[in-house]
Amino acid sequence: MLSPKRLVLQIFNYALFMALVWYFSFAPPYIRLGADEAMITLSISHAGELVADCRQLSPEELAKLPPNMRLATSCDRERSPVDLEISLDGDSVFRTTAEPPGLYKDQGVDIYHSIKVPTGTKQMLVKMNDNIRVKGPTFTHEQEITLEPAQLLTIQFSTSTGQFVVK
Repeated sequence: MLSPKRLVLQIFNYALFMALVWYFSFAPPYIRLGADEAMITLSISHAGELVADCRQLSPEELAKLPPNMRLATSCDRERSPVDLEISLDGDSVFRTTAEPPGLYKDQGVDIYHSIKVPTGTKQMLVKMNDNIRVKGPTFTHEQEITLEPAQLLTIQFSTSTGQFVVK
């Protein structure tokens, strides 16, 4: 049985809790971007190229293998890391190297990053290298962009076409 004193204290505690929830739902105001800022969001899921080429096995090597494992070619599963860089007007704003996950480093990488940048017209350059055997970028995308205040620009990579998609 609740005593009157305990009931009043419970009502007071619930009212205090609800007042705090009400206050923090309105104040202090949360501002994600300033009046002169925009956001560039990079979202890429990509598997790098294989580190080594497949090779033909000799008849001696095939003879050493169990019958159920005798394939003419041997391919390593390890994939290259993915190097990515975004530059605006020649200045690098984001750079990363994503190592492939997995026990044999054989899976694709997922890169997700958001960058606050000043508004205005800018020359954007996106470079990606997904092959450790190639010097320099294997994929590039250059575009002039105009960023408005509070605009969200997304950069994605289409593996099927081999091109960056900027929206």
